[in-house]
Amino acid sequence: MKFPKMDFEGLKKESPALISSQERRNFLKMGLAITGVYAGGQILSVVSRVNEVYASTTEFLKKYPYKPHYSMVVRQGLCIDCEQCISACKETNNVPDYGYRTRILTKVVTDAIGRQREFIPTLCNHCNEPPCTRACPTKATYKNKVNGIVMMESKKCIGCKMCVLACPYEARYFNDEKRAIDKCNFCYDTRISKGEKLTACSYICPTGARIFGDISNPDNVVYKMVHQIEKQVWVLRPESGSKPNVFYMKATRSSPWELRRQADAR
Repeated sequence: MKFPKMDFEGLKKESPALISSQERRNFLKMGLAITGVYAGGQILSVVSRVNEVYASTTEFLKKYPYKPHYSMVVRQGLCIDCEQCISACKETNNVPDYGYRTRILTKVVTDAIGRQREFIPTLCNHCNEPPCTRACPTKATYKNKVNGIVMMESKKCIGCKMCVLACPYEARYFNDEKRAIDKCNFCYDTRISKGEKLTACSYICPTGARIFGDISNPDNVVYKMVHQIEKQVWVLRPESGSKPNVFYMKATRSSPWELRRQADAR
């Protein structure tokens, strides 16, 4: 069936304010930008900007050709601040009591209806353009060329803390025992390199708030969650230009297919 070409010139262009910010974000996530609004917002004129969409297939495959490309999706609404992820991380990676590889921040919205407190898990974002690696004078911190994880080579670290200052996410601390900076490495040496499918924090999480996977694989859950258009997905501090690989989204429950995926991974 052929449809007649729409004559936008003959229509009255209306205020873009007619389109909700959520709908605008959904179009941007699809690689489309709204250029015109007509007929009370029922007709939209759009142009393709797929090459500008962060986490697009084209960008990841050409500029960041990691395989697998490890990433994580954090579903904020599911975090209950039980801190099991923090305990599992410390036990798995020998993190001292004063140190951390992951934290949970608390956001309070006093004028919200119903739930007024939200918990936000944070960790190293394993950025595609990590400021920490550029700041390190000895190359002790580097990005793994195979899987994209931002790693630490403790023997090269001189404890100058330049990487700590450069990190937009405050994800690093100085380990007194190692005499070096320590941080999350997606449990690469303790779990992933040994054949485990999940990091300690994503494995132990009772609500499925943390989803770990491969964003270079279209069949992987992380890829699907980042590229779906039903829910908004965002990253922390995008203005830093670091292009992080930890994504955030709202969620209130686990879908049946997600529960099955978690069970299979265990």
